[in-house]
Order: sequence, then structure tokens, then C-alpha cells
Amino acid sequence: VVKGSSSVKVRLSSEKSYDGEVIGIDDSLDIAVVKINAKGLPYAQLGKSSDIRVGDWVVAIGNPFGLSHSVTSGIISAKNRALGSGPYDDYLQTDASINPGNSGGPLFNLKGEVVGINTAIDARAQGIGFSVPIDSVRKVLQDLKTKGHASRGWLGIGVGTNGSQVTVGDIYPNTPAQKYGLKAGDI
Repeated sequence: VVKGSSSVKVRLSSEKSYDGEVIGIDDSLDIAVVKINAKGLPYAQLGKSSDIRVGDWVVAIGNPFGLSHSVTSGIISAKNRALGSGPYDDYLQTDASINPGNSGGPLFNLKGEVVGINTAIDARAQGIGFSVPIDSVRKVLQDLKTKGHASRGWLGIGVGTNGSQVTVGDIYPNTPAQKYGLKAGDI
């Protein structure tokens, strides 16, 4: 939503508007941190998405189709969903209605804690939405605030298998794996 934006406006439910500054983006999780200069604002506590179970009730908040302050409810339909979006695919699936405009909105548990960030829908069906688990966000939040991007380990290998063993498949150029002499077939 904010990548490549030259300016960002943040409008609160009170209709007060602030200039926002994008201070961190993680393309792998499709999240960003936007800073505004404001004091005394209410905030939501972060919960633990690892505590969520399939069948738990959740509430999604967003602005679908430009309709501000929309709230929908549903259940967690599945955890650890892979959508083919990259190596950090690990979505919460919910039937709480998530539509275009809900991206970046919170997914709450019934204690009022944020357990996910709404991010995607399955256009092939109604009622299937996906949220980035808040535990995944929590892992990169400090990096986003201080460095502007997430720092993750990177070996630079493709993984293969040999029976029950994991092996090095490919070595990508200009990576730590190449620098330190890993070879295809290493276990």
C-alpha cells in the first residue's frame, strides 16, 4: 500500500489527519511501519498468533472499498497457510470478510489483542482472507523501526534431499555459501 509513495496521510477515526513517514518496509511479509507525530493516541496490544487455534473467533477492521471503519467477524479457518508468495509464507486464514482496502488493518482476537495484519484475499472464492501472523511481524518490528528493513540470515543455497538427509542443491553466486566454499551435494 505504501511502497513507492512519496507521501502518506494517516487519517484517524476522529477524522484528524497526519502526515506519515514510512520508516520501514518488509516486502517478504508485505508490511510497513508508518510513523506519525502525535501524542496520547490509544493503541492496541499485540497478542500472540501462536496462541490462536483453528475455530477461534476473530475480528477484522479496515476500510474495504473505501468504506471507513468497517468491522467483520469470523473464525480462524486454518494456520500456516502457504500462498506461494515467498519463503515466509505462513498466513492465518480467516472467514472474517477481508476485501480490497482492508490491507494493513488488524485482525483481533476476542481479548482485543492484534493477532494478525490483514493482507490478502483469495479472489476465486468469497470469505477466504489471509493475515500475516503477529508473531512473524514481531520478529522484524525492531529492525523495521531502526534499519528500515528486516535483517534475516541468508546462506545463498538451494536445498536438495538425499533420502532422509538435507543436502546443498545449488550455490548462488556472491553469497556466504560461495564465499566459504560450500559445494552442491554437501550434507
